[in-house]
Amino acid sequence: MEIKRYLTKEMAELWKEEKRYEYWLLVEKTVAKVQAEMGIIPQEAALEIEKASFSLSEMKELEKETGHDVIAFLMAIEKNLKDEKAKSALHYGLTSYDVVDTAWALQLRDGLEIVISSLKRLKEVVKNLAIRYKEKVMMGRTHGIFAEPITFGLKLLSFYCEMDRNILRLERAKEEISYGKISGAVGTYSTLSPVVEEEVLKRLNLKVEPVSTQIIPRDRYAYLISVCALCASSFERMATEIRNLQRSEIDEVNEPFLERQKGSSAMPHKRNPILCERITSLARYIRSLVIAALENITLWHERDLTNSANERLIFPQVISLLHYQIEKLIFIFSNLKVNEEKMTENILKAKDLYYSSVLLILLMKKGLKRSFAYDLVQRLSFLAIKDNRNFLEVVKEDEEVKKYLNEEEVDNYLNLKYLLRNVSEIFKRVLKEGK
Repeated sequence: MEIKRYLTKEMAELWKEEKRYEYWLLVEKTVAKVQAEMGIIPQEAALEIEKASFSLSEMKELEKETGHDVIAFLMAIEKNLKDEKAKSALHYGLTSYDVVDTAWALQLRDGLEIVISSLKRLKEVVKNLAIRYKEKVMMGRTHGIFAEPITFGLKLLSFYCEMDRNILRLERAKEEISYGKISGAVGTYSTLSPVVEEEVLKRLNLKVEPVSTQIIPRDRYAYLISVCALCASSFERMATEIRNLQRSEIDEVNEPFLERQKGSSAMPHKRNPILCERITSLARYIRSLVIAALENITLWHERDLTNSANERLIFPQVISLLHYQIEKLIFIFSNLKVNEEKMTENILKAKDLYYSSVLLILLMKKGLKRSFAYDLVQRLSFLAIKDNRNFLEVVKEDEEVKKYLNEEEVDNYLNLKYLLRNVSEIFKRVLKEGK
């Protein structure tokens, strides 16, 4: 499948086919051990099950016959059990989804821990860049149009804060899905005891689902997938910003371009932001999977199977693609090309028009009605644009402005230092000790 193209080494290992069944086997072994300690099954049976293994190829052949993966899994294990008591004790009192959903919780939790660890690394990379470019002035843009100056560091600090929020969201999602069930066919413990469930899940470091049916309620997984989609969209925002700043007419930031890399089969000069575009593409796909996860919440009665097929795709894909996005962003930000000269050049292109809001406030402080002051500043702004002149020159020459402001007042407030005087305070607020 093409998904392999976007698998990190860690995710390829976590989601390889046999890994899922290893989690199943872990659940079976833990249940058997607890049941033996409680005198429910013979001790020697649990010891035999503890040593159990299975052949994936054999299991697949058995699944073709049975049409049931869990039964095929159990049959494959049973073939490798020598003790008849162990064969009788295997999967004792359980239903398939006692194993499947508890194993999903373990595998998804492990996947999220990998994702969160990488996201923390990315956060540190961006934090260091933000500090490095804290005072590098660049044009801020709204609606794609020059607005007021910001600093590149402040832009990066915004990404840093967003990643901090995403880490918290993913941690909450990890807690949300860290629930298992060992409660039988419809959640009533008809063939085992809640005490067994409590002890098994304690050893697996999972919490007990308060009221389960045959399955764990799917709102937990829908929450996880929704959070992952939110994070993917957040990563897309960062990637889109880099793409926009890389546009030829802006050219302030460029994603890394390797020495032997090619940009176009037809145009040798091209250096396209393909990594950032890829992050956007994957974000679109991840968001699309939220719909299926939400629809899986509504199952018939104590469960049906309409969730099963898509979850086998959704769970590994969402976690894997999210991790891929993060790893690519680590590479991008670690090797980001920042064109400081172009940032300065674009500031100069604005011809001081970005002082219009400060001038508006100064005039209002002098007692002018807001509407009158606004019209005055707008007239001067449009005049500067029309005549291709520097806005400050036009302001200082205007007789109406001179009635309220002298040149010293204009110079004291209409400058970059004044505009950006609070950037350091924003950094202090965000980068508190220990963050």
